[in-house]
Formats: sequence, structure tokens, C-alpha cells
Amino acid sequence: MQLTTARFDAMPEDEAIALLLDCCSSRTWAHSVVAARPFGSRTVLLTTAAAAAENLDGDDLADALAGHPRIGERSEHAASRREQSAVATADADILDRLAAGNREYEERFGHVYLVRAAGRTAPELLEILERRLGNDPESEKAEMRAALAEITRLRLERIVIETAGSRA
Repeated sequence: MQLTTARFDAMPEDEAIALLLDCCSSRTWAHSVVAARPFGSRTVLLTTAAAAAENLDGDDLADALAGHPRIGERSEHAASRREQSAVATADADILDRLAAGNREYEERFGHVYLVRAAGRTAPELLEILERRLGNDPESEKAEMRAALAEITRLRLERIVIETAGSRA
């Protein structure tokens, strides 16, 4: 489904929240973005959504992370499958190393390894994972939040298009 910013601004609240939950599984995030309407432009919507994602904390952040599968694991979520499509064709060694790295990451940081997978190869995702395992908790939290905002933005960009003749 694609729609314009004007259409998103005019959607009933429950429909807009449902649409947003497909981009980020935090209900708090979805409600905060919907409450900020009307946006008037795609740029304002995307900026607001990214800021709301980066500001999630505690249970709300856990809710957002719960909507993301481990890198290399099959997901029921269409966006995750599309974003991780390069991993599906990775060789067994890469998949085994990703699985081991995911476990180590979760033990170290207490949550799923979150990274923008779209447009990246399985070896790139493994390299990023191995680098991030060396982060201190605060640095990793910042990278994870930035990844969440980036993934959410990409998903929202696929849904909300700019009105013909207007600018992003």
C-alpha cells in the first residue's frame, strides 16, 4: 500500500496506527507519530517518525525491538524478509557465524542485534555485527537507536509517497 502524506494525515487514527505498526512495533511510537498530525509534507512526517523512534526507551524500546527478527532468521514480517533477502542466499559458514554472533550480542547487550539489512550483503552484516560486539553498552545503544530510526524511516518511505508536484 502506498499513500500520500495528505491521505495519511486524513486517515482515521486507528488505521494510521495500524499502518505505522507495520513500520515499528512500538505502540507508543505509533501513537506519538499519529498525535503529531497533520504533517503536510513527507519530510516532516519522516523527521517526526525518526525522532520518535530515537527517543524510545524502556518497555517502549523493547516493544520496537521485539518486532525485528534476528539477522539470518526467517520472519513472518514481509518487510523483514525483503530487507534480509541477501542473507537468505548466504553460505552455511556465514549463517553459522551470524547465528553465533547474534547469541553473543544478545548475551552482551540484552536485546536483538538491530541493523539496517536492506541493501547489505550477509558478509557486510556479519562484519558490522563483529565490530559492534566491541562497543561499550552506551555506544551500542546509540548505534541500535540509530538503526531503529533508519529501518523505521525506510519502511515508512515505502508506504508514504509525495503528492505529485510537491517536494519531499
